[in-house]
Amino acid sequence: MRLFKKDRDLNASVEEVALTVDASALRMTAAEVHVRLDVFLAMHLTWRSRSSVQNLIREGSVKVDASSPEHPKGSGTAKVERRPGRKLAHGSQVIVAVPEDQPVRRIEPPSTTEIVVLYEDEDALVVDKPALLAVHPSGRYLSDTLIQRVLAHFQYNRLHRDARPRLCHRLDRETSGVLLIGKTPQSHAEFMRQFEARETEKEYLAIVRGAVEADHGTIDLPIGPSRTSAVELKMAVQPDGQEAVTRWRVVERRRHCTLIAAQPMTGRQHQIRVHMDAIGHPLVGDKLYGVEDALFQRYAEDRLTESDLEQLELERHALHNHRLIFTSPTSGLRIAVESPLPLDLAAYLSLSD
Repeated sequence: MRLFKKDRDLNASVEEVALTVDASALRMTAAEVHVRLDVFLAMHLTWRSRSSVQNLIREGSVKVDASSPEHPKGSGTAKVERRPGRKLAHGSQVIVAVPEDQPVRRIEPPSTTEIVVLYEDEDALVVDKPALLAVHPSGRYLSDTLIQRVLAHFQYNRLHRDARPRLCHRLDRETSGVLLIGKTPQSHAEFMRQFEARETEKEYLAIVRGAVEADHGTIDLPIGPSRTSAVELKMAVQPDGQEAVTRWRVVERRRHCTLIAAQPMTGRQHQIRVHMDAIGHPLVGDKLYGVEDALFQRYAEDRLTESDLEQLELERHALHNHRLIFTSPTSGLRIAVESPLPLDLAAYLSLSD
């Protein structure tokens, strides 16, 4: 579900988000879709509670362009809808205005520490993504994302002011490490082809719970959306899921945890986290895998308890993209870029002796 226009100026203020009622996303047929407006918004604006969404609707911040047999994608005219219980059909358009008291401001000129460049040439920019920084505007993280910092880096330093850098892959907000960005449309397309053809090589470092007995192994378990979880974005090992293969090896062992290096041979959502949980070694700090759904729901609502924090042990899940190898479109040479284990994960290991 895209919340913002594809070619939106990522430095500009966000005034509204647009959503489409999609039967496939709801896992229904088009004829089955009769979803309440407040329920639909709460599903997608996950940083807001349902009561908060209802207040947003009653305050007149939500417009609806309802679909009909004559206009399956709406009539093109959205009207303010103040009824939280308004039923929506497949194809209806919903527009949510960002409240004036919660503005999303333009980012300020970056400091020299706001992006760490690991490698750069005429085609590629490779940066070291910090943990807890979203890579692009989405959901509750609308400003000061990594791609906005990259754009600001070019603009404020007068480097290729007309450049349109684009992400070639993504890391979860909590995941740190190597991130490849195409500097031109041509290089971006080539890097995307390399990822699709599995010509790139990635190696992650992860701290998992417990003592992993074997020195190395391969996890070959298909992954698909969880059918038992109340959390919509949660994945799970499913017999009819998509092929997913992860190779791993032990790097260091500690008393209650293990540092592993993992190579995802496929690119499924949350692959390493799902696979390590499946073999009984979930990641330290993971709020979605290896814990009850209720913990993630409390996290989403910003109400983690002291007990939750003690259980998690880390502010974020312990996953770091350590190494990426790709081919230069210009020279044809293989380029290997590495990012060392970040301080928060290194400190956790040192205290785990």
